[in-house]
Amino acid sequence: MPIPDYQALMLPVLRMAAVRETRVPDVADRISELLGLTEIEREALLPSGRQRLLHNRIHWAKFYMSKAGLIDSPSRGRFVASEEGRNLLAKNPSFIDVQTLKNYPAFLEFYFTNNTTSDNSEIPLAPSSVVEVSNVATPEEQIDSAQTVLHQALKTDLLQRILAQSPAFFERAIVDLLVSMGYGGSHEDAARRLGKTGDGGVDGVIDEDRLGLDRIYVQAKRYAPHIGVGRPEVQAFVGSLVGFGAAKGVFVTTSSFSMPATDFVRHLPQRIVLIDGDRLADLMIEHGVGVRVARTIEVKRLDEDFFIED
Repeated sequence: MPIPDYQALMLPVLRMAAVRETRVPDVADRISELLGLTEIEREALLPSGRQRLLHNRIHWAKFYMSKAGLIDSPSRGRFVASEEGRNLLAKNPSFIDVQTLKNYPAFLEFYFTNNTTSDNSEIPLAPSSVVEVSNVATPEEQIDSAQTVLHQALKTDLLQRILAQSPAFFERAIVDLLVSMGYGGSHEDAARRLGKTGDGGVDGVIDEDRLGLDRIYVQAKRYAPHIGVGRPEVQAFVGSLVGFGAAKGVFVTTSSFSMPATDFVRHLPQRIVLIDGDRLADLMIEHGVGVRVARTIEVKRLDEDFFIED
């Protein structure tokens, strides 16, 4: 039988996640048994040949439900139904799809943030929209839309993995990022400077350039998404910079900054850059830190010059 699309898989995935903490491969095995999939169907791959089709669709079902708050990820590679997910199951729904998820503000915000064009017309968010004919988007727009969704999913996974690591790992990740961005000279020099200060409000200092003509002071906070950084912490960091006679600082967190914290740094004589979890993930992806290229797609156009006769 055909493998159900990712929306059709949402309800069974959530039901299994409500029984116990689980993993995508375990859910795939259980769904394969329930549907009576053949060995060939179980092993069917995406066109790229890099992932099994059923696993991919279960992943997307889980991902979108997590954006609605129905799924929690307590540890690497594992997920479980949240209280909100259990509440939905208690209503005995006959199906769960994207329209269902739009009833949740968190998903609605995610959907319209990552699924609109410049003229605010919606582009289908579903992974299947990459290969289906769309009446609202050109092929190029569909590719861009798919890339946006994949990028957002990667950012989510990246931050979750960072939170699952030790504080020392987080410091090394910041070193890797800053060096990849051109600061600190070598990894050895950057590692020696970052994380060695130990003075209130400052985690370390890194050279702005390889010659060490100027220095940037760094504060790093590995916080869960629901624990934001407020003005008092940023103010303490700025106070430490004043004590060092420093003019530049970078405050990095895996969570977010409150509005008072953001407003506070705008009118300071010092140059303070706040990097929240969203921007941190963007920078890590941009500079290839903690990620690697899995697939490259070339989009070719007609070469009009080729068809010009002399």
